[in-house]
Amino acid sequence: MKTVDEIYEEMLASFIRQTGAGAAGGCDLPARLYAVAAQVYALQVQADWVRRQAFPQTAQGEYLDLHAEMRGLRRKSAARAEGTVRFSAERSDRDRIIPRGTVCMTAGMMRFQTTEDGVIPAGSTSADVKVQALEAGAAGNVLAGTVTVMASAPVGVASCTNPAACAGGCDAEEDETLRERVLDTYKRLPNGANSAYYQQQAMSFEQVAACCVLPRNRGVGTVDVVVATPSGVPGKELLDELTDYFNVRREISVDVSVLPPKPVTVNLTVKVKPEAGGSLDEVKTAVAAAVNGWFTGQRLGQSVLLAQLTALVFACPGVANCTVTAPAADVAIQADELPVLGTLTVEELT
Repeated sequence: MKTVDEIYEEMLASFIRQTGAGAAGGCDLPARLYAVAAQVYALQVQADWVRRQAFPQTAQGEYLDLHAEMRGLRRKSAARAEGTVRFSAERSDRDRIIPRGTVCMTAGMMRFQTTEDGVIPAGSTSADVKVQALEAGAAGNVLAGTVTVMASAPVGVASCTNPAACAGGCDAEEDETLRERVLDTYKRLPNGANSAYYQQQAMSFEQVAACCVLPRNRGVGTVDVVVATPSGVPGKELLDELTDYFNVRREISVDVSVLPPKPVTVNLTVKVKPEAGGSLDEVKTAVAAAVNGWFTGQRLGQSVLLAQLTALVFACPGVANCTVTAPAADVAIQADELPVLGTLTVEELT
Protein backbone atom coordinates (compact mmCIF):
# COMPACT_ATOMS: atom_id res chain seq x y z
CA MET A 1 0.00 0.00 0.00
CA LYS A 2 1.38 3.41 -0.97
CA THR A 3 1.95 6.03 1.72
CA VAL A 4 0.37 9.49 1.73
CA ASP A 5 3.68 11.04 0.66
CA GLU A 6 4.06 8.61 -2.25
CA ILE A 7 0.53 9.36 -3.47
CA TYR A 8 1.15 13.11 -3.13
CA GLU A 9 4.40 12.94 -5.11
CA GLU A 10 2.67 10.99 -7.90
CA MET A 11 -0.17 13.51 -8.03
CA LEU A 12 2.26 16.45 -8.11
CA ALA A 13 4.35 14.82 -10.85
CA SER A 14 1.19 14.13 -12.88
CA PHE A 15 0.09 17.77 -12.52
CA ILE A 16 3.46 19.05 -13.74
CA ARG A 17 3.49 16.55 -16.60
CA GLN A 18 0.01 17.46 -17.82
CA THR A 19 0.17 21.25 -17.33
CA GLY A 20 3.83 21.90 -17.96
CA ALA A 21 3.93 24.13 -14.90
CA GLY A 22 5.04 23.49 -11.34
CA ALA A 23 3.39 24.56 -8.11
CA ALA A 24 4.42 28.09 -7.15
CA GLY A 25 5.93 28.52 -3.75
CA GLY A 26 3.16 30.71 -2.38
CA CYS A 27 0.12 28.97 -3.87
CA ASP A 28 -2.17 26.53 -2.07
CA LEU A 29 -1.92 23.78 -4.70
CA PRO A 30 0.49 21.60 -2.68
CA ALA A 31 -1.84 21.76 0.34
CA ARG A 32 -4.84 20.85 -1.78
CA LEU A 33 -3.01 17.95 -3.44
CA TYR A 34 -1.80 16.66 -0.08
CA ALA A 35 -5.34 16.76 1.32
CA VAL A 36 -6.58 14.75 -1.67
CA ALA A 37 -3.67 12.31 -1.25
CA ALA A 38 -4.64 11.79 2.38
CA GLN A 39 -8.22 10.98 1.35
CA VAL A 40 -7.03 8.54 -1.33
CA TYR A 41 -4.82 6.85 1.27
CA ALA A 42 -7.77 6.58 3.68
CA LEU A 43 -9.84 4.94 0.92
CA GLN A 44 -7.04 2.43 0.33
CA VAL A 45 -6.91 1.61 4.04
CA GLN A 46 -10.68 1.15 4.14
CA ALA A 47 -10.66 -1.03 1.03
CA ASP A 48 -7.91 -3.19 2.53
CA TRP A 49 -9.91 -3.54 5.77
CA VAL A 50 -13.03 -4.55 3.83
CA ARG A 51 -11.02 -7.13 1.89
CA ARG A 52 -9.71 -8.66 5.12
CA GLN A 53 -13.19 -8.89 6.69
CA ALA A 54 -14.57 -10.55 3.56
CA PHE A 55 -12.65 -13.81 4.14
CA PRO A 56 -12.64 -16.03 7.24
CA GLN A 57 -8.86 -16.39 7.01
CA THR A 58 -8.39 -12.72 7.94
CA ALA A 59 -11.70 -11.50 9.40
CA GLN A 60 -11.77 -10.28 13.00
CA GLY A 61 -14.26 -9.77 15.82
CA GLU A 62 -17.92 -9.47 14.89
CA TYR A 63 -17.14 -10.02 11.19
CA LEU A 64 -15.54 -13.36 11.99
CA ASP A 65 -18.69 -14.15 14.01
CA LEU A 66 -20.72 -13.60 10.82
CA HIS A 67 -18.53 -16.05 8.91
CA ALA A 68 -19.02 -18.54 11.75
CA GLU A 69 -22.80 -18.16 11.62
CA MET A 70 -22.72 -18.95 7.91
CA ARG A 71 -21.12 -22.28 8.86
CA GLY A 72 -23.55 -22.95 11.72
CA LEU A 73 -21.03 -22.03 14.43
CA ARG A 74 -20.99 -19.56 17.29
CA ARG A 75 -18.21 -18.05 19.35
CA LYS A 76 -18.07 -19.69 22.77
CA SER A 77 -18.70 -17.24 25.59
CA ALA A 78 -16.71 -17.00 28.82
CA ALA A 79 -17.59 -19.47 31.58
CA ARG A 80 -17.42 -19.09 35.35
CA ALA A 81 -15.23 -21.28 37.52
CA GLU A 82 -16.89 -23.46 40.13
CA GLY A 83 -15.67 -25.15 43.26
CA THR A 84 -16.33 -25.73 46.95
CA VAL A 85 -15.59 -23.53 49.94
CA ARG A 86 -15.33 -24.93 53.46
CA PHE A 87 -16.80 -22.64 56.13
CA SER A 88 -15.57 -23.17 59.68
CA ALA A 89 -16.91 -22.12 63.07
CA GLU A 90 -16.51 -23.01 66.73
CA ARG A 91 -18.49 -25.99 67.94
CA SER A 92 -21.97 -24.97 69.04
CA ASP A 93 -25.31 -26.47 70.02
CA ARG A 94 -26.99 -24.40 67.29
CA ASP A 95 -26.92 -24.62 63.49
CA ARG A 96 -24.83 -21.98 61.69
CA ILE A 97 -26.62 -20.86 58.53
CA ILE A 98 -24.61 -19.91 55.42
CA PRO A 99 -27.04 -18.09 53.10
CA ARG A 100 -26.97 -18.56 49.37
CA GLY A 101 -25.07 -15.67 47.78
CA THR A 102 -22.43 -15.42 50.52
CA VAL A 103 -19.37 -13.85 48.89
CA CYS A 104 -15.82 -15.08 49.49
CA MET A 105 -12.67 -13.95 47.76
CA THR A 106 -8.98 -14.50 47.27
CA ALA A 107 -6.21 -12.11 48.28
CA GLY A 108 -6.21 -10.97 44.66
CA MET A 109 -9.91 -9.98 44.94
CA MET A 110 -11.24 -12.84 42.80
CA ARG A 111 -14.78 -13.17 44.16
CA PHE A 112 -16.92 -16.29 44.55
CA GLN A 113 -20.47 -16.66 45.84
CA THR A 114 -22.29 -19.65 47.23
CA THR A 115 -24.84 -21.16 44.85
CA GLU A 116 -26.82 -22.96 47.54
CA ASP A 117 -27.81 -22.55 51.16
CA GLY A 118 -25.35 -24.16 53.53
CA VAL A 119 -25.41 -25.05 57.20
CA ILE A 120 -22.86 -26.01 59.82
CA PRO A 121 -24.90 -28.49 61.89
CA ALA A 122 -24.99 -28.24 65.65
CA GLY A 123 -21.98 -30.07 67.08
CA SER A 124 -19.96 -29.70 63.86
CA THR A 125 -17.22 -27.20 63.07
CA SER A 126 -17.36 -26.96 59.26
CA ALA A 127 -19.48 -27.38 56.15
CA ASP A 128 -18.65 -27.49 52.45
CA VAL A 129 -20.76 -25.30 50.17
CA LYS A 130 -20.64 -25.04 46.37
CA VAL A 131 -19.50 -21.69 44.96
CA GLN A 132 -19.24 -20.01 41.57
CA ALA A 133 -17.02 -17.15 40.44
CA LEU A 134 -18.82 -13.83 40.10
CA GLU A 135 -16.76 -12.93 37.04
CA ALA A 136 -16.54 -15.28 34.06
CA GLY A 137 -13.11 -16.19 32.76
CA ALA A 138 -10.02 -18.28 33.37
CA ALA A 139 -8.99 -15.97 36.24
CA GLY A 140 -11.51 -17.83 38.39
CA ASN A 141 -9.45 -21.03 38.21
CA VAL A 142 -7.69 -20.52 41.54
CA LEU A 143 -5.56 -22.90 43.56
CA ALA A 144 -6.68 -24.78 46.65
CA GLY A 145 -6.43 -22.77 49.84
CA THR A 146 -6.62 -19.36 48.18
CA VAL A 147 -10.27 -18.42 48.82
CA THR A 148 -9.79 -17.28 52.41
CA VAL A 149 -11.65 -13.97 52.84
CA MET A 150 -15.37 -13.45 53.46
CA ALA A 151 -16.88 -10.18 52.28
CA SER A 152 -19.46 -10.42 55.06
CA ALA A 153 -19.13 -13.39 57.37
CA PRO A 154 -22.37 -15.23 58.24
CA VAL A 155 -23.25 -15.18 61.91
CA GLY A 156 -20.95 -17.44 63.88
CA VAL A 157 -18.72 -18.35 60.95
CA ALA A 158 -15.05 -17.66 61.67
CA SER A 159 -13.16 -18.59 58.48
CA CYS A 160 -13.33 -20.13 55.05
CA THR A 161 -11.07 -21.83 52.55
CA ASN A 162 -11.36 -23.89 49.39
CA PRO A 163 -10.04 -27.42 50.00
CA ALA A 164 -9.63 -28.03 46.27
CA ALA A 165 -8.90 -25.82 43.30
CA CYS A 166 -11.78 -24.01 41.61
CA ALA A 167 -11.99 -24.97 37.95
CA GLY A 168 -14.09 -24.73 34.82
CA GLY A 169 -13.58 -21.03 34.15
CA CYS A 170 -12.58 -20.05 30.64
CA ASP A 171 -12.29 -16.85 28.67
CA ALA A 172 -14.45 -16.08 25.66
CA GLU A 173 -13.25 -17.89 22.55
CA GLU A 174 -10.49 -15.95 20.84
CA ASP A 175 -10.51 -15.09 17.14
CA GLU A 176 -7.81 -17.61 16.23
CA THR A 177 -9.60 -20.50 17.93
CA LEU A 178 -12.91 -19.63 16.29
CA ARG A 179 -11.15 -19.12 12.94
CA GLU A 180 -9.68 -22.61 13.18
CA ARG A 181 -13.14 -24.08 13.75
CA VAL A 182 -14.61 -22.11 10.84
CA LEU A 183 -11.86 -23.15 8.43
CA ASP A 184 -12.20 -26.75 9.59
CA THR A 185 -15.77 -26.79 8.29
CA TYR A 186 -14.35 -26.15 4.80
CA LYS A 187 -11.53 -28.68 5.11
CA ARG A 188 -13.76 -31.44 6.49
CA LEU A 189 -17.23 -30.97 5.09
CA PRO A 190 -19.89 -32.45 7.40
CA ASN A 191 -22.43 -34.57 5.56
CA GLY A 192 -24.65 -35.67 8.42
CA ALA A 193 -22.95 -39.03 8.75
CA ASN A 194 -19.18 -38.54 8.95
CA SER A 195 -16.94 -37.84 11.96
CA ALA A 196 -16.68 -34.15 11.07
CA TYR A 197 -20.44 -33.78 11.45
CA TYR A 198 -20.54 -35.26 14.95
CA GLN A 199 -17.49 -33.35 16.11
CA GLN A 200 -18.67 -29.98 14.82
CA GLN A 201 -22.15 -30.47 16.24
CA ALA A 202 -20.78 -31.39 19.67
CA MET A 203 -18.41 -28.41 19.64
CA SER A 204 -21.37 -26.11 19.03
CA PHE A 205 -22.38 -26.62 22.69
CA GLU A 206 -21.06 -23.90 25.01
CA GLN A 207 -19.96 -26.40 27.68
CA VAL A 208 -17.90 -28.58 25.31
CA ALA A 209 -14.20 -27.69 25.21
CA ALA A 210 -12.98 -30.63 23.12
CA CYS A 211 -14.43 -33.63 21.30
CA CYS A 212 -13.30 -36.77 19.54
CA VAL A 213 -15.40 -39.15 17.47
CA LEU A 214 -14.82 -42.91 17.40
CA PRO A 215 -16.69 -44.54 14.51
CA ARG A 216 -17.45 -48.27 14.80
CA ASN A 217 -15.98 -48.26 18.30
CA ARG A 218 -18.56 -50.83 19.43
CA GLY A 219 -18.97 -52.49 16.06
CA VAL A 220 -20.54 -51.67 12.71
CA GLY A 221 -23.29 -49.06 12.94
CA THR A 222 -22.02 -47.45 16.15
CA VAL A 223 -20.57 -44.00 16.82
CA ASP A 224 -19.03 -42.92 20.12
CA VAL A 225 -18.72 -39.20 20.76
CA VAL A 226 -16.30 -38.38 23.57
CA VAL A 227 -16.55 -34.84 24.98
CA ALA A 228 -14.73 -32.84 27.63
CA THR A 229 -15.66 -29.60 29.36
CA PRO A 230 -13.23 -26.83 30.38
CA SER A 231 -13.00 -28.37 33.85
CA GLY A 232 -12.46 -31.86 32.45
CA VAL A 233 -14.98 -34.68 32.75
CA PRO A 234 -18.56 -33.60 31.89
CA GLY A 235 -21.51 -34.22 34.14
CA LYS A 236 -24.41 -36.55 33.43
CA GLU A 237 -26.71 -33.65 32.54
CA LEU A 238 -24.53 -32.56 29.61
CA LEU A 239 -24.02 -36.14 28.42
CA ASP A 240 -27.77 -36.75 28.44
CA GLU A 241 -28.41 -33.47 26.60
CA LEU A 242 -25.91 -34.39 23.87
CA THR A 243 -27.31 -37.92 23.63
CA ASP A 244 -30.83 -36.61 23.07
CA TYR A 245 -29.49 -34.07 20.56
CA PHE A 246 -27.74 -36.70 18.44
CA ASN A 247 -30.51 -39.27 18.69
CA VAL A 248 -32.80 -36.81 16.92
CA ARG A 249 -30.22 -36.02 14.21
CA ARG A 250 -28.38 -39.30 13.69
CA GLU A 251 -28.66 -41.26 10.49
CA ILE A 252 -30.94 -44.30 10.35
CA SER A 253 -29.79 -47.54 12.04
CA VAL A 254 -26.84 -45.88 13.80
CA ASP A 255 -26.32 -46.23 17.54
CA VAL A 256 -24.81 -43.01 18.91
CA SER A 257 -23.34 -42.90 22.40
CA VAL A 258 -21.96 -39.78 24.09
CA LEU A 259 -19.25 -40.65 26.60
CA PRO A 260 -16.98 -38.89 29.07
CA PRO A 261 -13.23 -39.19 28.49
CA LYS A 262 -11.12 -41.69 30.39
CA PRO A 263 -9.03 -39.73 32.92
CA VAL A 264 -5.29 -40.41 32.95
CA THR A 265 -3.69 -39.09 36.14
CA VAL A 266 -0.36 -37.37 35.68
CA ASN A 267 1.73 -36.79 38.81
CA LEU A 268 4.13 -33.93 38.19
CA THR A 269 7.34 -32.93 39.95
CA VAL A 270 9.06 -29.71 38.91
CA LYS A 271 12.26 -28.12 40.15
CA VAL A 272 12.66 -24.38 39.71
CA LYS A 273 15.37 -21.83 40.35
CA PRO A 274 14.14 -18.29 41.02
CA GLU A 275 15.81 -15.29 39.49
CA ALA A 276 18.40 -13.45 41.57
CA GLY A 277 16.66 -11.72 44.45
CA GLY A 278 13.37 -13.42 43.66
CA SER A 279 11.07 -15.19 46.09
CA LEU A 280 10.91 -18.97 45.86
CA ASP A 281 7.40 -19.00 47.33
CA GLU A 282 6.12 -16.55 44.71
CA VAL A 283 7.70 -18.62 41.94
CA LYS A 284 6.12 -21.80 43.31
CA THR A 285 2.71 -20.13 43.37
CA ALA A 286 3.08 -18.90 39.80
CA VAL A 287 4.19 -22.34 38.58
CA ALA A 288 1.33 -24.09 40.36
CA ALA A 289 -1.19 -21.69 38.82
CA ALA A 290 0.24 -22.14 35.33
CA VAL A 291 0.33 -25.93 35.53
CA ASN A 292 -3.21 -26.16 36.95
CA GLY A 293 -4.44 -23.88 34.18
CA TRP A 294 -2.75 -26.06 31.55
CA PHE A 295 -4.55 -29.28 32.51
CA THR A 296 -8.02 -28.50 31.16
CA GLY A 297 -10.56 -30.36 29.08
CA GLN A 298 -9.02 -28.87 25.96
CA ARG A 299 -6.21 -31.42 26.30
CA LEU A 300 -8.52 -34.29 25.35
CA GLY A 301 -6.53 -36.79 23.30
CA GLN A 302 -3.30 -34.77 23.55
CA SER A 303 -0.17 -36.40 24.92
CA VAL A 304 1.65 -34.78 27.82
CA LEU A 305 5.03 -33.73 26.46
CA LEU A 306 7.91 -32.87 28.78
CA ALA A 307 9.07 -30.20 26.35
CA GLN A 308 5.71 -28.42 26.61
CA LEU A 309 5.70 -28.60 30.40
CA THR A 310 9.25 -27.31 30.63
CA ALA A 311 8.43 -24.38 28.35
CA LEU A 312 5.29 -23.65 30.38
CA VAL A 313 7.18 -23.54 33.68
CA PHE A 314 10.11 -21.58 32.25
CA ALA A 315 7.71 -18.89 31.00
CA CYS A 316 6.40 -18.26 34.54
CA PRO A 317 7.42 -14.94 36.12
CA GLY A 318 10.59 -15.11 38.17
CA VAL A 319 11.82 -18.49 36.88
CA ALA A 320 15.53 -18.46 35.99
CA ASN A 321 15.82 -22.19 35.29
CA CYS A 322 13.70 -25.30 35.65
CA THR A 323 13.50 -29.00 35.03
CA VAL A 324 10.71 -31.57 35.06
CA THR A 325 11.77 -34.66 37.01
CA ALA A 326 8.47 -36.53 36.93
CA PRO A 327 7.07 -38.03 34.85
CA ALA A 328 10.33 -39.41 33.52
CA ALA A 329 9.08 -39.50 29.93
CA ASP A 330 6.28 -38.18 27.74
CA VAL A 331 2.85 -39.55 28.67
CA ALA A 332 1.07 -40.95 25.61
CA ILE A 333 -2.65 -40.19 25.55
CA GLN A 334 -5.22 -41.96 23.38
CA ALA A 335 -7.97 -40.12 21.50
CA ASP A 336 -10.61 -40.83 24.17
CA GLU A 337 -8.34 -40.12 27.14
CA LEU A 338 -7.91 -36.91 29.13
CA PRO A 339 -4.74 -36.13 31.07
CA VAL A 340 -5.64 -34.99 34.58
CA LEU A 341 -3.20 -33.41 37.01
CA GLY A 342 -2.69 -35.57 40.08
CA THR A 343 -0.10 -34.43 42.60
CA LEU A 344 2.02 -31.37 41.83
CA THR A 345 5.32 -30.96 43.65
CA VAL A 346 7.36 -27.82 43.09
CA GLU A 347 10.86 -27.91 44.58
CA GLU A 348 13.90 -25.67 44.49
CA LEU A 349 16.49 -26.43 41.84
CA THR A 350 19.96 -26.38 43.31
